[in-house]
Amino acid sequence: MAKVKPKKHLGQHFLKDTAIAQKIVSSLTNHNNYNQVIEVGPGMGVLTQFLIEKNNPKLTIVDIDFESINYLKKEFPTLTSNIISGDFLKTDWQQHFKEPFAIIGNFPYNISSQIFFKVLEMRSSVEEVVGMIQKEVAQRIASPPGNKTYGILSVLLQAYYSIDYLFMVGPESFNPPPKVDSAVIRLKRNNTVTLDCDEKLFFRVVKQGFQNRRKTLRNALKPLALPISINDDEQLNLRAEQLLVDDFVLLTQKIEKGWKK
Repeated sequence: MAKVKPKKHLGQHFLKDTAIAQKIVSSLTNHNNYNQVIEVGPGMGVLTQFLIEKNNPKLTIVDIDFESINYLKKEFPTLTSNIISGDFLKTDWQQHFKEPFAIIGNFPYNISSQIFFKVLEMRSSVEEVVGMIQKEVAQRIASPPGNKTYGILSVLLQAYYSIDYLFMVGPESFNPPPKVDSAVIRLKRNNTVTLDCDEKLFFRVVKQGFQNRRKTLRNALKPLALPISINDDEQLNLRAEQLLVDDFVLLTQKIEKGWKK
């Protein structure tokens, strides 16, 4: 069967190392406990073959590349009805699957951050994510406070997920080899159902705080028109990268309370 040609505009770098593929699939815990596992960007199915071996009861694979879709339907005929040709980012998966599900994949580099923002939108349904992404993005997501790589995705994802940076994968494991190293991370939903603050405002505070990360929060958050009542708050003298998730929650509470006065 003719192989699929990786497409640069789709950010495709097909994993060719089957040992790495097995390791990625094994990093997804409790396969059979999920009502649905969604594989994003399967390419030529290097992960798919091992996901099938794990006896996932309901495996759905989605790819925007028509060539990949046609290849996968021929390679995995038993999965034909569960192979979706479409854009993962534009699909309402919570309408498709009413029960909690997991996501796994060798995520295209050019949309990896967007995939995680999509996960945040679906956080009430997405129990676990195992993804291979650019190493720097993985480090950023898993980064603790006080680190220069700590940023918007770090805070927002760590608010709802426990994050493990699992292992690095070199360029030689791909076709074509990317110009950067890759890494595999795992997100597992924590016990936070909702934050103890206005979550929409929390997202705004975090995003605005990091837009000018070199500035103190007092200056970075000026576009939010902070209430006068928190002018003397010591948190405002810090930079966004110095705050824990709980610190951002507390700051959001103070802003919200000040606006209501």
